[in-house]
Amino acid sequence: MTQATKARAGTLDDIATGSHVFSIIAMDQRNTLRRMFTAVGLEASDEDLGTAKADVARVLTPAATGLLSDPTYGVPAITQAKALAPNCGLLIAAEPSERRSYRGEPRTHRDPDLDAQWVLDQGGDVLKFFLQLRADRPAPAGGEPDLVTEALAVGEEIINDCHDKGVPAVIENLVYALPGEELRGQARENAIIEAARALNDLDIDLLKLEYPGSPEGCRRLAAILDRPWAVLSAGVPFEQFTDIIRIATDEGGASGFIAGRSVWREVVSLVGPQRQEFLESVALPRLERLVGVAEHSARPWTGISRQPRATSPN
Repeated sequence: MTQATKARAGTLDDIATGSHVFSIIAMDQRNTLRRMFTAVGLEASDEDLGTAKADVARVLTPAATGLLSDPTYGVPAITQAKALAPNCGLLIAAEPSERRSYRGEPRTHRDPDLDAQWVLDQGGDVLKFFLQLRADRPAPAGGEPDLVTEALAVGEEIINDCHDKGVPAVIENLVYALPGEELRGQARENAIIEAARALNDLDIDLLKLEYPGSPEGCRRLAAILDRPWAVLSAGVPFEQFTDIIRIATDEGGASGFIAGRSVWREVVSLVGPQRQEFLESVALPRLERLVGVAEHSARPWTGISRQPRATSPN
């Protein structure tokens, strides 16, 4: 299939099962993965990071519908090792390497070179962009940037570019504590809901969202979203994430999951045959269990009434 044909034909089914459900492995971590190695007393080289990503891909992608990886260490190593299973789609993280902030809050921006064509050129199927949106933050004072408007504008630029090339766009959001705030419990749930409400107004193909913390929070998400969404693992223990998927799909209408450390975190402390054994005997059964939960209760993304949003005249 040529890139041009792929660009015209790309849909979320490139990263979904035949029943239109997402069972995606995430290994797009860069600095986080390096810190995981450090936490177990190992100093990881760039090659070590790439090898770990290729090892995970080789064993787990035959059971996954998609693999989310990064362009720095992951995609090159996985491509060189031919570690991606033929029926597994590739999502490429398109966040800029530089993080920006304003008075302690994340400030969203994009690298225009990391666009939809760049994803296709690397053999990717889907572009994933991570932002941090607090749609419920106070309105900016005079002279201050509007961080909410900026983040949504960046999201809209990315989505329009992706749709021009026929590349599905996945937008991931993580809420954050405002300066001086303790974000937990009901306050955290409300922040996740309000961010999702704002993002739902963009013509996003798939939202990658945090678990809001309760079945009621999931029902609130279901009431406001007319976009498909998948629940992310955020590094919670495997057993906890299994329950989260059940609740997110049963109560929130999620169309599947995007799981990372909850499945494969132990690889950083293992090498060679020990790593291979862990991946085959522990991580793969974990993934297969999550796939079973999703297949049983996730809502097919094709059954969600997605309302196209008007784009800005610019």
